[in-house]
Amino acid sequence: RAVRRPLPLPREAPGPRSDPMAAIRRFLPYLWPADNPDLRRRAVVAFAFLIAQKIVAVVIPLLFGQAVDLVSGGEFTIMALFAVLAWYAVARLLQQVFDELKHFVFARVAQRAIRSLALKTFRHMHALPLAFHLDRQTGGLSRVIERGTKSVEMLLTMAVFHILPTLLEMVMVCGILWVLFDWRYAVAALLTVGGYAVYTVMVTEWRIKFRRRMNESDQRAMSHAVDSLLNFETVKYFNAEGEEARRYDGAMREYEDAAVKNRTSLSLLNIGQGVIIALGLIVMMMMAGADVLQKGRTPGDFVVVNSYLIHLYLPLNFLGSVYREIRQALADMERMFEMLDSPSDADDAKALPLRVASGETEFRDVHFGYGRGDVLRGASFRAPGGKKIAVVGPSGAGKTTVARLLFRFYRPRRGEIFIDGQDLSLCDAASVRAAIGVVPQEPVLFNDTIRRNIAYAKPDASDAEVERAARAAAIHDFVSGLPEGYDTVVGERGLKLSGGEKQRVAIARAILKNPAVFVFDEATSALDTRTEREIQGALNEISRGRTTIVVAHRLSTIVDADEIAVLSGGRVAERGTHRELLSQGGLYAAMWERQKRGEESPPSELA
Repeated sequence: RAVRRPLPLPREAPGPRSDPMAAIRRFLPYLWPADNPDLRRRAVVAFAFLIAQKIVAVVIPLLFGQAVDLVSGGEFTIMALFAVLAWYAVARLLQQVFDELKHFVFARVAQRAIRSLALKTFRHMHALPLAFHLDRQTGGLSRVIERGTKSVEMLLTMAVFHILPTLLEMVMVCGILWVLFDWRYAVAALLTVGGYAVYTVMVTEWRIKFRRRMNESDQRAMSHAVDSLLNFETVKYFNAEGEEARRYDGAMREYEDAAVKNRTSLSLLNIGQGVIIALGLIVMMMMAGADVLQKGRTPGDFVVVNSYLIHLYLPLNFLGSVYREIRQALADMERMFEMLDSPSDADDAKALPLRVASGETEFRDVHFGYGRGDVLRGASFRAPGGKKIAVVGPSGAGKTTVARLLFRFYRPRRGEIFIDGQDLSLCDAASVRAAIGVVPQEPVLFNDTIRRNIAYAKPDASDAEVERAARAAAIHDFVSGLPEGYDTVVGERGLKLSGGEKQRVAIARAILKNPAVFVFDEATSALDTRTEREIQGALNEISRGRTTIVVAHRLSTIVDADEIAVLSGGRVAERGTHRELLSQGGLYAAMWERQKRGEESPPSELA
């Protein structure tokens, strides 16, 4: 029996990996914001507390050594011992106080940096062109943002509160060992630290590839899981649960293999680090023991050396894991910065706001394609201000493309699009979109209440305005009959509503926007005949006196249009009113006859 293997998940082409130092340089301005002196002052104060904490930390072993010498001398007073131990206790308390003050002061700086970078990433995601989002999977993008934001917090915590203090403490300890004992102790400590650091860096650089494979496998698994759950109904239609599980398991198997290699290589790193620390410990303690015998060093000196070794060992042992976390955080940040480097659909610096008067719209010799040949090949038509123009044609003729081009989701490869004589490619995109109200063929709602979904077009709209728009879209009676009325949550992507109900909410949203130009892209395709007639009457009333472009497949909805443009082969093949086009006996007449008979028109036959 043949074994069915899990289908491979699509892989994104590997992009160029950014230099870790370049990622750090890009991140530093968020820690030292030029436009916020208060955060800069906080950073300076936090650094001062950091230095104070480390000064106290290196004084503690000296106080402990004095206490040992006092006790081991045989003759001492309780008050003398109490004084030394009191200073020892105060020093330990100050170390903890300075550490907490450092965190207390720096918390605002760290969280503001995370917030600023997260907001920049979020804004950039919305500024990217539609083509970027069509080529990516939502689950993968959310995973990149989630890991990137968490890596920022990790980098801040590890670099500011662990790496920098540890390096400062090492310098202080080596200096004290040199001054109080001799240069051999400082050299032995530096060799231990240097060997530990070199080994850690080399092995961690080798291990980072396993982390990247884990990230890529995790991202593919999450992308597939989100995509599968969003299309839950389709999976059920085709009994494809097993196939979806096999594909998900394929990605998780890759993650499992990479995670095992990541963990086993971590064991190798930890063992090597332990060997280096043990050798350094033996050498320095033997030196201290010899000095006690030969140079008259006191037991307190032996304890001081041991205490400083512990001071070095503990941060060094932690430094290994800290470096790994920082290196992994930088790997996670690489993907986020790559996404931030993706070119946005930004306006030209000289772009001017669109000034709308009558809303007259014109397509002039427009050419456009999605990378597999042009869909529009010189399409030209004009919608006079206040008139209703319909765009019809067979599937694939470019009807929906007309709406996307008008809304500036894409730019024409050749040709121009005008509103009131202004070339949209030279206008500010926000002003263009503010002037146009679109009801798409497949409206998507937010997982929120019906009221907020309608009011999305005008967040400050009153309840009366929302209900007025709902009445115009023939959905008010339905909403009023729900137990929670307008506060009913529609579910993710509006799945709790039927197709027709979602479309009516989208129509109400467009009506509330009150635009100068209406674009209805198959706006009533999911409605029954009775509801369609109700909404058509409401739309005619609402759009009266406004330029309206109706992209339609069902020809019965556009018989009252002032003009109908029939697309075929990427061009406007016929133009005229409903009666004029029927009398011509051409493409439109053929489509009309087929729809009257209830037949679907194959694009090849129409062409």
